[in-house]
Amino acid sequence: MGRFHLKIWQIMLGGALAVLLTGQIAPADAFHAVDADVMIFLFGMFVVGEALVSGGYLSCIAHRFFAGVKNPDRLVLCILFGAGILSALLMNDTLAVIGTPLVLALAAGRRISKKLLLLTLAFAITTGSVMSPIGNPQNLLIALHSGMASPFITFAVYLAVPTLACLGITYGVLRWTCRDDFQPRGWEEQPAPACDARKMIPAQVALAVILVLTLANVVASLVTVTMPVSLPLIAIGAALPVLILSEDRTAILRSIDWCTLVFFAAMFVLMASVWQTGFFQSMATDGMFTSVPALLGTSVVISQFISNVPFVALFQPLVQQAGSGTARLMALAAGSTIAGNLTILGAASNVIIIQNAEKQGETLTFFEFLKVGLPLTIIQIVIFAGWLAVVG
Repeated sequence: MGRFHLKIWQIMLGGALAVLLTGQIAPADAFHAVDADVMIFLFGMFVVGEALVSGGYLSCIAHRFFAGVKNPDRLVLCILFGAGILSALLMNDTLAVIGTPLVLALAAGRRISKKLLLLTLAFAITTGSVMSPIGNPQNLLIALHSGMASPFITFAVYLAVPTLACLGITYGVLRWTCRDDFQPRGWEEQPAPACDARKMIPAQVALAVILVLTLANVVASLVTVTMPVSLPLIAIGAALPVLILSEDRTAILRSIDWCTLVFFAAMFVLMASVWQTGFFQSMATDGMFTSVPALLGTSVVISQFISNVPFVALFQPLVQQAGSGTARLMALAAGSTIAGNLTILGAASNVIIIQNAEKQGETLTFFEFLKVGLPLTIIQIVIFAGWLAVVG
């Protein structure tokens, strides 16, 4: 806006302050609107993500994983499935922060287009995060507010297969739209990063806690159809080893993404105020919620204007009021998430990737992203619609 550059968290905070100061929502209602479970979960996952980076554990894992990958095709496939599956466990915004410098280093060492690997990372973490209740914030909102007894099982049954298919399709679309960037241009051996085993222990323990507690939930869901360990408890359980054992706990706490936490707190206040007006309820039609293809399309389009997390915060109650069933909730999760593959503005993780890339002199333009994202999103909508029609 002129000479002023406003960040997304500042815009959302301004909206929340506006409705508070103008009396559109009472302070008590605003306080209760902030979802403590979501805030606790995000805080815990941000602590773990920062520990993985600062302790050097992620760099060591990445070097071992990519050391022998010289061919551009193999590298893109490894990033797609590696980052995609990892985002289902660590949340896509976390992977956006820690993955950007990694792919830029890989591109420089292998003389591959940096734009190609940035696009690959963005599409990988957006698409891969669809299949898990902890893969992204909007899935977390759906899992926590829908009353699902076993969200890990539900998301896996409805969304794992099409998500893996979409990751494979993403490679094909990248290969088609960016074919010139797949030409090999030489390769240089990269030195192994310095790995301090003692500093990596807290991050290793945190990652093990996430895996063990997630597995315990999955097993328990199969036996009792309940989730014994809540999602916020998983995140806090993983963050505690870092906060207790790490010598760098103060630096980690300073470095976590506090702005995103402010964004979510403000979003809850603003969306609660908007919900009280009945504006979106009056615009919504039954066709939006009873048809899976319509819900997928609506989610993708509207998320471009208000981003996917606020969209889910507003529309999930409408989907549930319509009594639309699990398949429609999964369509809401899938549509609002793959909206991030259409344009840069569709997901916060895209903005995070570009902001981090610009610090190192690289970027992606709106049309560079759209050139790949438009055909990719259309194909992915068809895949998810077809699968949900079968299982729903």
